[in-house]
Amino acid sequence: MITDLRSDTFTKPSAAMLQAMFTASVGDDVFGEDPTINQLEAMAADMFDMEAAVFCPSGTMTNQIAIKVHTQPGDEVICEKLSHVYIYEGGGIAFNSGCQVKAIEGNYGRLSADQVVEAINPQDIHKATTSLVSVENTANRGGGSCYEFTDLQSIKEVCLQNNLKLHLDGARLWNALVAKKETPRQHGELFDSISICLSKGLGTPVGSLLLGNNSFIKKARRVRKVFGGGMRQAGYLAAAGIYALENNIVCLNEDHAHAQQILIALQKKEFVGKIMPVETNIVIFEVLPPYTPKSFEAELAKFSILCMSISSTQVRMVTHLDISSEMISNLVSVIETM
Repeated sequence: MITDLRSDTFTKPSAAMLQAMFTASVGDDVFGEDPTINQLEAMAADMFDMEAAVFCPSGTMTNQIAIKVHTQPGDEVICEKLSHVYIYEGGGIAFNSGCQVKAIEGNYGRLSADQVVEAINPQDIHKATTSLVSVENTANRGGGSCYEFTDLQSIKEVCLQNNLKLHLDGARLWNALVAKKETPRQHGELFDSISICLSKGLGTPVGSLLLGNNSFIKKARRVRKVFGGGMRQAGYLAAAGIYALENNIVCLNEDHAHAQQILIALQKKEFVGKIMPVETNIVIFEVLPPYTPKSFEAELAKFSILCMSISSTQVRMVTHLDISSEMISNLVSVIETM
């Protein structure tokens, strides 16, 4: 059996999730007539105490729609330099919204309120208009790091004082909520828009949701259509999302515990250099001689264990719903023999 730690996007639907999908009631979502899509969107909006939600095929689409709605061409978006919206969405901020980015070097992928203040452009015709701040929680390239809620509150206050919108790329927000023992509604109070992913830690095959107020989501639906994201009988996918929200959030604690076991095993090895702090389900570490990231990856592959080299010096492992305790024990044993 393969232990796939390359990403939490490699999960497969469970038998119970598949059954929910097979029995879903569906309609035409572009016409607003898919009852299961409508149920999922209402359910997610209620969880975050936000007015509305729209279902999309991917987190990249939900992020890009949010940026498009919040900005005008020629505006500037503030984000951390390792943000998914900046480095992993194909230049979408420029391509889709005609905006430029002010990318800030934060702390493990996280911004501070002081950094946001410093990054805001003055009202000057020579400067791009700063209109949006985007934060990522957890921060993927920050090793799954989580914001302190008080830091998010401080960033929100800066946005309010400067008439800026605040977007949350919450692809792995569920992991942050579990790790920090926070609630969705706390975050719903802070952000003008939130993107949440269902196909990572929660194990669905496809889908993300964008949340905001009614006016924002009305505009977002139009942009989704323009982006080609309008789907028809998408309730089969929404049924998986409903199942995940009802059953799989509680499983994230186990993913985090598995990541800690990997951390402990790596800390004992001389060929492992700096390890990013492990708060959730992502472990990013430096590989030293005699291994390189590629050769380390190849060595684990001999034991049917898959991981990912993400730079010339670093490897990433991500735990998820399909990684069992037995798989982690086997991985630890393999690391111990290296």
